[in-house]
Amino acid sequence: MKKFSNPVHAMRLAIVILHYGKTSLTRRLHAQLQQSDPVLAEQVFVLDNCAPEQYPDAWLRTDENLYWAGALQLALQKMDAAGYTHVWFLNNDVLFASTPPFIKRAEGRLKRLNTVLGGRGVGVYAPAVLSNPYHPQMVRKEGMQYRTVTYVDGIAPLISVDCWRELGGVDSAGNPYGYGVDVWFSLCAHEAGWHVVVDHEVAVKHIYHSTAREISGFMQTAALAEQSYLAARLGVDYKTRMDSLKQDWQDHAGL
Repeated sequence: MKKFSNPVHAMRLAIVILHYGKTSLTRRLHAQLQQSDPVLAEQVFVLDNCAPEQYPDAWLRTDENLYWAGALQLALQKMDAAGYTHVWFLNNDVLFASTPPFIKRAEGRLKRLNTVLGGRGVGVYAPAVLSNPYHPQMVRKEGMQYRTVTYVDGIAPLISVDCWRELGGVDSAGNPYGYGVDVWFSLCAHEAGWHVVVDHEVAVKHIYHSTAREISGFMQTAALAEQSYLAARLGVDYKTRMDSLKQDWQDHAGL
C-alpha cells in the first residue's frame, strides 16, 4: 500500500471490509461498493481476519483471528501509517440500502457535518440502519438528515484517525471478542468532545449475528466477556446506564 501525503485538513477515507465467515457475503458488499464508486475502488480494502473461507482478493490476511476489536485496531494502525485520515470499518454482513454513490455521498456529508457541527468535528460517524433490535438510536428516520448520539453500534463505524489516536486506540482489554467495544469507544469519543453522528441519508441493512451464530459457543462466550467489560467501565449497573444512553439523541432536519 502506498502512503499518501495529505495537506492539512484534507480528508482521505479508507473503506475496510472485515471478512470472516461466508465469502459470498464479503463479495456481495465488495462488489456493491465497486459498482457504486468505481473511481474510489482503490480505497476499498478487504481485511481477511484469518477466515476459514479465505477471501481471494483480500488486501491483507491476518495470521490469527483478531476478532472485531483487534481487526479494527489493526486497520486503523495500517491506514494511519498509509496517510488516511478516516477509516470506514464495515462488517461483511451489511448491505447499503440508500442512494448511491455510497462512499462519495458519505464523504461529502461527513465534510459538511464537520463544518455544521464545528468544535472538534465528527469523531465517529455511522450510517443509519433500516432496523436494529438492540440500539434504537441507529434506526433511520425518514425526513431527517442526521442524528447526534452518545454511542453507535459497531456494524459500520466511520472513525476519525485523529479521534482514535487521542483516545489511545481501541480499548479491548479483557474482551478480545469485541462485543461492547464499539459502545465504549464511541461513548469515549462523545465524552471527549467529539461529535458522534448517525446519518439518515446513508443507510444500511444488516443481518445480525450471521457469522457469530455459525461458530459454536461464540455468542455466549462473547456476551459474558461483554458483561464484564462494560461493568468494569460503566459500573455494575451498566445496563441501566445503557438504557439511558440509547434514548440520549437528537434528530436534525437540516444539513
